[in-house]
Amino acid sequence: MTAPEQTESWVWLARIRRPQGRKGEVFADILTDFPEKFEERKRLWLVAEAAESASPRPTAKQIPREVELIAHWLHKGGVVLHFAGVDSISAAETLAGLIVAIPLAERAPLAEDEVYVGDLIGCTLVDVAGETAVLVGQIEDVDRTSGPVALLVVRGATGEVLIPFAKSYLRKLDLAGKRVEMALPEGLVELNSPKA
Repeated sequence: MTAPEQTESWVWLARIRRPQGRKGEVFADILTDFPEKFEERKRLWLVAEAAESASPRPTAKQIPREVELIAHWLHKGGVVLHFAGVDSISAAETLAGLIVAIPLAERAPLAEDEVYVGDLIGCTLVDVAGETAVLVGQIEDVDRTSGPVALLVVRGATGEVLIPFAKSYLRKLDLAGKRVEMALPEGLVELNSPKA
Protein backbone atom coordinates (compact mmCIF):
# COMPACT_ATOMS: atom_id res chain seq x y z
CA MET A 1 0.00 0.00 0.00
CA THR A 2 1.29 3.47 -0.81
CA ALA A 3 1.31 6.28 1.71
CA PRO A 4 -1.73 8.55 1.77
CA GLU A 5 -1.01 12.09 0.56
CA GLN A 6 -3.20 14.07 2.96
CA THR A 7 -2.95 14.46 6.73
CA GLU A 8 -6.63 13.49 7.14
CA SER A 9 -5.85 10.07 5.61
CA TRP A 10 -3.83 8.96 8.65
CA VAL A 11 -4.82 7.55 12.03
CA TRP A 12 -2.35 8.58 14.71
CA LEU A 13 -1.26 5.82 17.09
CA ALA A 14 1.60 7.44 19.02
CA ARG A 15 3.84 10.54 19.19
CA ILE A 16 7.56 9.79 19.56
CA ARG A 17 9.12 11.75 22.41
CA ARG A 18 12.70 10.52 22.89
CA PRO A 19 15.11 7.59 22.71
CA GLN A 20 14.52 4.88 25.31
CA GLY A 21 17.41 2.52 25.90
CA ARG A 22 20.63 1.96 23.93
CA LYS A 23 19.48 -0.19 21.01
CA GLY A 24 17.33 2.32 19.08
CA GLU A 25 14.09 2.04 21.04
CA VAL A 26 11.92 5.15 21.36
CA PHE A 27 9.43 6.21 24.03
CA ALA A 28 6.10 7.50 22.66
CA ASP A 29 2.85 8.94 23.98
CA ILE A 30 -0.12 6.69 23.16
CA LEU A 31 -2.68 8.41 20.92
CA THR A 32 -4.84 5.39 20.07
CA ASP A 33 -7.88 3.92 21.80
CA PHE A 34 -6.43 0.47 21.12
CA PRO A 35 -2.79 0.24 22.31
CA GLU A 36 -3.13 -3.56 22.37
CA LYS A 37 -3.28 -3.46 18.54
CA PHE A 38 0.49 -2.79 18.43
CA GLU A 39 0.76 -6.57 18.91
CA GLU A 40 -0.91 -7.13 15.50
CA ARG A 41 0.67 -4.23 13.61
CA LYS A 42 4.12 -4.84 12.23
CA ARG A 43 3.91 -2.30 9.39
CA LEU A 44 3.58 1.32 10.51
CA TRP A 45 4.32 4.77 9.11
CA LEU A 46 6.25 7.70 10.55
CA VAL A 47 4.70 11.04 9.57
CA ALA A 48 5.33 14.65 10.54
CA GLU A 49 2.64 16.66 12.29
CA ALA A 50 0.77 19.03 9.96
CA ALA A 51 2.34 22.12 11.56
CA GLU A 52 5.80 20.84 10.62
CA SER A 53 4.73 20.01 7.05
CA ALA A 54 3.86 23.55 5.99
CA SER A 55 6.89 24.17 3.76
CA PRO A 56 6.38 24.00 -0.03
CA ARG A 57 9.33 21.59 -0.40
CA PRO A 58 9.02 18.82 2.20
CA THR A 59 12.17 17.63 3.95
CA ALA A 60 13.04 13.94 4.35
CA LYS A 61 11.55 14.04 7.87
CA GLN A 62 8.23 15.34 6.49
CA ILE A 63 7.73 12.60 3.89
CA PRO A 64 5.80 9.62 5.31
CA ARG A 65 8.14 6.70 5.88
CA GLU A 66 7.12 3.08 6.23
CA VAL A 67 8.74 1.21 9.13
CA GLU A 68 8.62 -2.32 10.50
CA LEU A 69 7.81 -2.68 14.20
CA ILE A 70 9.98 -5.43 15.66
CA ALA A 71 9.18 -4.97 19.37
CA HIS A 72 7.03 -2.90 21.69
CA TRP A 73 5.95 -2.75 25.32
CA LEU A 74 3.85 -0.46 27.48
CA HIS A 75 5.92 1.65 29.86
CA LYS A 76 5.00 4.40 32.37
CA GLY A 77 1.79 5.48 30.63
CA GLY A 78 3.31 5.35 27.16
CA VAL A 79 4.74 2.78 24.79
CA VAL A 80 8.29 1.83 23.89
CA LEU A 81 8.71 1.02 20.19
CA HIS A 82 11.63 -0.58 18.37
CA PHE A 83 11.73 -0.31 14.58
CA ALA A 84 13.83 -2.37 12.18
CA GLY A 85 16.93 -0.46 11.08
CA VAL A 86 16.89 1.88 14.09
CA ASP A 87 19.63 0.40 16.25
CA SER A 88 21.34 3.23 18.09
CA ILE A 89 20.54 6.17 20.35
CA SER A 90 21.54 8.63 17.62
CA ALA A 91 19.23 6.94 15.09
CA ALA A 92 16.38 7.01 17.63
CA GLU A 93 16.99 10.73 18.32
CA THR A 94 16.16 11.56 14.67
CA LEU A 95 12.63 10.18 15.18
CA ALA A 96 11.69 12.53 18.05
CA GLY A 97 8.52 14.48 17.27
CA LEU A 98 7.30 12.14 14.53
CA ILE A 99 3.87 10.54 14.64
CA VAL A 100 3.45 6.77 14.40
CA ALA A 101 0.44 6.25 12.14
CA ILE A 102 -1.46 3.89 9.89
CA PRO A 103 -3.57 4.69 6.83
CA LEU A 104 -7.21 5.45 7.69
CA ALA A 105 -8.31 2.39 5.69
CA GLU A 106 -6.45 0.12 8.16
CA ARG A 107 -8.19 1.47 11.27
CA ALA A 108 -9.69 -1.17 13.59
CA PRO A 109 -13.45 -1.65 13.08
CA LEU A 110 -15.76 -0.55 15.89
CA ALA A 111 -19.02 -1.90 17.24
CA GLU A 112 -22.17 -0.07 16.12
CA ASP A 113 -22.47 1.95 19.35
CA GLU A 114 -18.77 2.95 19.50
CA VAL A 115 -16.90 5.93 18.07
CA TYR A 116 -13.28 6.96 17.74
CA VAL A 117 -12.80 9.88 20.09
CA GLY A 118 -10.57 11.57 17.50
CA ASP A 119 -13.55 11.71 15.12
CA LEU A 120 -15.37 13.94 17.62
CA ILE A 121 -12.84 16.77 17.27
CA GLY A 122 -14.28 19.54 15.10
CA CYS A 123 -17.89 18.50 15.73
CA THR A 124 -20.46 20.93 17.09
CA LEU A 125 -21.93 19.93 20.45
CA VAL A 126 -25.63 20.68 20.93
CA ASP A 127 -27.58 20.24 24.19
CA VAL A 128 -31.04 18.80 23.37
CA ALA A 129 -32.25 18.29 26.96
CA GLY A 130 -34.68 21.23 26.90
CA GLU A 131 -37.53 22.14 24.59
CA THR A 132 -35.15 23.97 22.26
CA ALA A 133 -31.68 22.84 21.29
CA VAL A 134 -28.81 24.93 22.70
CA LEU A 135 -25.43 25.24 21.00
CA VAL A 136 -22.70 24.44 23.54
CA GLY A 137 -19.74 24.93 21.18
CA GLN A 138 -17.16 23.14 19.05
CA ILE A 139 -15.29 20.08 20.33
CA GLU A 140 -11.57 20.95 20.30
CA ASP A 141 -10.10 17.98 22.12
CA VAL A 142 -10.95 14.86 24.10
CA ASP A 143 -9.30 14.28 27.49
CA ARG A 144 -9.07 10.54 28.15
CA THR A 145 -6.85 10.88 31.23
CA SER A 146 -9.39 12.42 33.60
CA GLY A 147 -11.16 9.25 34.70
CA PRO A 148 -13.33 6.40 33.46
CA VAL A 149 -15.33 8.71 31.14
CA ALA A 150 -13.60 10.85 28.51
CA LEU A 151 -14.15 14.61 28.76
CA LEU A 152 -15.03 16.60 25.67
CA VAL A 153 -13.08 19.86 25.63
CA VAL A 154 -15.55 22.27 24.03
CA ARG A 155 -14.90 25.87 22.94
CA GLY A 156 -18.09 27.66 23.99
CA ALA A 157 -19.18 31.30 23.90
CA THR A 158 -17.63 31.91 27.34
CA GLY A 159 -14.49 29.82 26.83
CA GLU A 160 -13.56 26.21 27.44
CA VAL A 161 -16.27 23.85 28.75
CA LEU A 162 -15.63 20.27 29.88
CA ILE A 163 -18.45 17.81 29.14
CA PRO A 164 -18.36 14.10 30.11
CA PHE A 165 -18.80 11.93 27.01
CA ALA A 166 -21.22 9.57 28.77
CA LYS A 167 -23.39 7.24 26.68
CA SER A 168 -26.36 8.07 28.90
CA TYR A 169 -26.17 11.72 27.69
CA LEU A 170 -25.67 10.93 24.00
CA ARG A 171 -28.78 11.25 21.82
CA LYS A 172 -27.48 11.53 18.25
CA LEU A 173 -24.08 11.31 16.63
CA ASP A 174 -23.73 12.62 13.08
CA LEU A 175 -20.02 12.44 12.23
CA ALA A 176 -20.63 13.21 8.55
CA GLY A 177 -22.53 16.37 9.55
CA LYS A 178 -20.00 17.10 12.36
CA ARG A 179 -22.78 17.30 14.98
CA VAL A 180 -23.09 15.66 18.40
CA GLU A 181 -26.41 15.92 20.27
CA MET A 182 -26.44 15.26 24.00
CA ALA A 183 -29.11 15.66 26.69
CA LEU A 184 -27.02 17.28 29.40
CA PRO A 185 -28.11 17.57 33.04
CA GLU A 186 -29.36 21.02 33.98
CA GLY A 187 -26.50 23.28 35.09
CA LEU A 188 -23.68 21.03 33.80
CA VAL A 189 -22.48 23.50 31.15
CA GLU A 190 -22.46 26.39 33.64
CA LEU A 191 -20.72 24.28 36.29
CA ASN A 192 -17.90 23.31 33.91
CA SER A 193 -17.55 26.74 32.27
CA PRO A 194 -14.78 29.20 33.17
CA LYS A 195 -15.71 31.44 36.09
CA ALA A 196 -15.92 35.17 35.38
